[in-house]
Amino acid sequence: MSRPLPLALVQAPTRTFDEFADDLRRLAAERPQVRLVVHPELHLCARLDAAEPLDGPRDKALAELAGDLGLWLVPGSVYERGDDGRIYNTAVAYSPEGRRVASYRKIFPWRPYEKTASGNEFVVFDVDGIGRVGLSICYDAWFPETTRHLAWMGAELVLNLVQTPTADRTQELVLARANAIVNQVFVASLNAAAPHGLGRSLLVDPEGRVRVEAAGVETTVLTDVPDLDEVANVRRFGTAGLNRMWNQFEPGEPPLPLPLYAGELDPARWSPTTGASDVH
Repeated sequence: MSRPLPLALVQAPTRTFDEFADDLRRLAAERPQVRLVVHPELHLCARLDAAEPLDGPRDKALAELAGDLGLWLVPGSVYERGDDGRIYNTAVAYSPEGRRVASYRKIFPWRPYEKTASGNEFVVFDVDGIGRVGLSICYDAWFPETTRHLAWMGAELVLNLVQTPTADRTQELVLARANAIVNQVFVASLNAAAPHGLGRSLLVDPEGRVRVEAAGVETTVLTDVPDLDEVANVRRFGTAGLNRMWNQFEPGEPPLPLPLYAGELDPARWSPTTGASDVH
């Protein structure tokens, strides 16, 4: 069996909503096979004073646009004004039925430069009949706990939405491959184009191989059709036919203390959850 997910990764600078809507309608017309369209961090929201409640006018417009075009849509992240009065950097996802299906508040803002509040919940969502997708934002990728938790929650594709105009983009590319390898998942690291980011977006497969990438800072659309069944295959047979990290523990092994977290790694809870990966 196979579970192909035709997707488009839009490496572009920050847009107004009207520009974004026009670009998305054009992409949908030119690439009708695409099911999931993804945009970079803060693609529609460059200023803190543009923050809205999660269910504000921008949310309704995005949901309507996804429904009109019949697409799974991740329009990047936006500034969200929470009920607590704080502002969050929040990634959102919409279904082809015009519903918001997920929202994720960035857990690791880039301190001390980013002034938004921290989220406290890892988030995945199901693309019906295909697979499960996890959301992360930029600096989250530097913390291995983020991608590990998303993989444990059943994510087969992790979207890392980025707006990096700084010199550490080179390291982020290494992290994208490393996070894919150690969790045996697809990872998309989607950066903004110039002048808001350094581009160099890419999609990595569960063994760490780069499937598609943008060489530079220009506005471009990366398209690919990853088969999410590759995740199960790599975990079954091993990376390079060898390494099966999710099958590390023998039945009955005792928990491993983790002093850093004042907790433990329990072998009984180690394996990823099942969910959309069972849908064929």
